[in-house]
Amino acid sequence: MMEKSRTIALFGATGKTGRRVLARLLAARYSVRALARTPERLGVIDGLTVIAGDVLDPDAVAKTIRGSDAVISVFGQVKGSPLHVQTDGTRLIVEQMQAHGLTRIVSLSGGGLRDPRDRPKVADHVIRFLLKTLSGRVLADAEGHLRVLEQSGLDWTVVRGPRLTEKPGTGSYRLGWMGLDTGIEISRNDLADFILTQIDDVRFVRAMPFVSA
Repeated sequence: MMEKSRTIALFGATGKTGRRVLARLLAARYSVRALARTPERLGVIDGLTVIAGDVLDPDAVAKTIRGSDAVISVFGQVKGSPLHVQTDGTRLIVEQMQAHGLTRIVSLSGGGLRDPRDRPKVADHVIRFLLKTLSGRVLADAEGHLRVLEQSGLDWTVVRGPRLTEKPGTGSYRLGWMGLDTGIEISRNDLADFILTQIDDVRFVRAMPFVSA
């Protein structure tokens, strides 16, 4: 008898990185339940169930998570987003995961978040200062979503990366902590490859690995 494929709840599937994650999930024979405000942007694809709605809508989030085995969250601040969209959306996701007995969530954030194992260099401090100055609301929202995960009791991983590019994927990447043999950019393709590995990888449970080219 063929083993039943696992189902992943995907938030942020229509974004530049989310589309790449979705394609890789389907290619790996996962079933996917994706929440989208504009479902027509995803189309009709075998193995994909699209739920129309917003990550700040509790009913839509519940429908997306119901019947899933794990969660990948790659949504965040975009132009016109509510001030705390990543924090509040993550809180709703966590609540529904707890209600439905899910424990694994992989979330994407930027390099502005800090992990105790980081060893930031001067350039890293400068970049963080610029982020706080020019994109303070984005960084504050990312930090808020991290606090929600830290208090959730779930098996979470926050994937961090530097500047994202549209370059073709290389099939390889560097992995570790900021300032310790890390680069300044990564292609969205390679980032999506790494995110997929985290569904089952337990090395970074309750940690924030930094992935770069």
